[in-house]
Amino acid sequence: KDFSLSNEKDASGSDENAERGNWSNKGDYLLSMVGYAVGLGNVWRFPYLTYQNGGGAFLIPYTLMLALAGLPLFFLECSLGQFASLGPISVWRILPLFQGVGVTMVIISTFVAIYYNVIIAYALYYLFASFQKVLPWSDCFSWADELCSKTRLVSDCNATLDGEIIHANYSFITSNNLTCMNGSINYKPVQFPSEQYWNKVALQRSSGLDETGNIVWYLALCLLLSWIIIAAVLFKGIKSSGKVVYFTALFPYVILLILLVRGATLEGARDGIEYYIGRQSNITKLMEAEVWKDAATQIFYSLSVAWGGLVALSSYNKFHNNCYSDAIFVCVTNCVTSIFAGFAIFSILGHMAFVSKRPVSEVVDSGFDLAFVAYPEALSKLPVSPLWSFLFFFMLLLLGLDSQFATIETITTTIHDIYPTVMKKLRIPITLGVCILLFFLGLICVTQAGIYWVNLIDHFCAGWGILIAAVLEIIGIVYIYGGNRFIEDIEMMIGKKSRLFWLWWRMCWFFITPVLLMAILVWSLATFSTPTYGSVLYPTWGTAVGWCMIIFCVIWIPIIAIQKIAKAEGNLCQRIISCCRPTANWGPYLECHRGERYSHVVDAKKEKEHEIPTVSGFVY
Repeated sequence: KDFSLSNEKDASGSDENAERGNWSNKGDYLLSMVGYAVGLGNVWRFPYLTYQNGGGAFLIPYTLMLALAGLPLFFLECSLGQFASLGPISVWRILPLFQGVGVTMVIISTFVAIYYNVIIAYALYYLFASFQKVLPWSDCFSWADELCSKTRLVSDCNATLDGEIIHANYSFITSNNLTCMNGSINYKPVQFPSEQYWNKVALQRSSGLDETGNIVWYLALCLLLSWIIIAAVLFKGIKSSGKVVYFTALFPYVILLILLVRGATLEGARDGIEYYIGRQSNITKLMEAEVWKDAATQIFYSLSVAWGGLVALSSYNKFHNNCYSDAIFVCVTNCVTSIFAGFAIFSILGHMAFVSKRPVSEVVDSGFDLAFVAYPEALSKLPVSPLWSFLFFFMLLLLGLDSQFATIETITTTIHDIYPTVMKKLRIPITLGVCILLFFLGLICVTQAGIYWVNLIDHFCAGWGILIAAVLEIIGIVYIYGGNRFIEDIEMMIGKKSRLFWLWWRMCWFFITPVLLMAILVWSLATFSTPTYGSVLYPTWGTAVGWCMIIFCVIWIPIIAIQKIAKAEGNLCQRIISCCRPTANWGPYLECHRGERYSHVVDAKKEKEHEIPTVSGFVY
């Protein structure tokens, strides 16, 4: 291979790629990737899944799925973006027929950006609510109804009266100084103050999707604030966001450590941790297919593969950056964070179970209920509770923000690749415009029915739309473009590797990963259920809107494929073949990196990316 590093500008001072820009240094990139991959799911979904699927035993399928499905896709996407220095749509010069996959990724990222920022707005609201001497959800205050109670209320039970067993309500039992018999107690359905605060005060939740209600003004202001923060951080693209992630990606670890140390010193913490990963571990759970499916889906969503963000962030790397070690570092960090977060969550939930005299299984939850009901409830029982509450919601805010930075960067990178000159001149107004537009689109999610919309978008868009994109991505690159050819491309960046080195990656890319992804996709389609929020069912039109959203995301895959075939020349068979070959301008972005293999590349500036030439006599 006759490429050399001599043409490369010295990376330390200036950008290697003057047109697109590069990361100022490796730390900016790695922390941005960690920030993107490590999100709310690591804190509010993984610990719950572990508890539900056999405790410590769940780490076996989880680690296997990381090696077989997560890491291979992650490495593939990082290499793809870095090799071509292009975002998630333009990178499909590699295989024009599948350019719609890139479009799908960006549209799904846009949908997710809308509702993800609403969750950040919730965290901001709770963060501000923590600046009070007494936490507003620590007791049943004026907003509460008769169902609100900090302790379980006995409804009725069996007791012995004059030698006979009677069943009576609790007021009769107490007035006659009787005692309830063990195992016969029925409790009233009560709600904890934190649950009523979440529904009645924070969300002002309506009865369902049909009842939109008003915009909740303080949530709208929190949403506006979160968009202002994101616009301010991204005004210079990766140059400004790369510096902010040193705080937003690292500080959550400090807070997790503080919460873990505090949690470990509390009574009942040990019970919580044993539920999470200790004696309660159930190895027989590994016989259930559901457990393996949960492990694969959690790894897949947790690493943020197939959203377009990994390609976008990696596209700003220098060409000879070692993307292999980066991929392993980010994946391992992400998984260790999930396990670490579980200890911080379960130690404090164990204490809450101890204080409220309930089994741990009754206080454990996932998703919104963990973040905004169970955990705040547990924190309100600690001394100096406003401090712990502030730290927890500040951590949620930071975890959400750096994932959001990368999602918006995916959208702006896509715009940059399509209109590079416009973006160079107008980066700030365009970034601002994207944020303003998404803020207005997100207002539906801060109405009184907002939480139902957030749940709906999450259920449909962030579900198997991403799986479809991932399956097509790996099939397209490995089977149509050619897995061995792609390996040669990677070797141009990271140097020659032995056949043994590539054996594992070949096994995964050619067979294991596509099969696993197909299995998860088929499973999620087969077990698909209409969305619900708690016990609230969605109206038929709500489910229809969900289907329309997901169809709108994936419809571009066939539309763009048909459009590319229609534009090509020759008979149908020749057209399809030409669309399955890379475009004439596919290859490393800078001429100095193209070497012998890509010496034929037509420069991107001279050849418009959207026009696909018929590649007859293409040099392989």
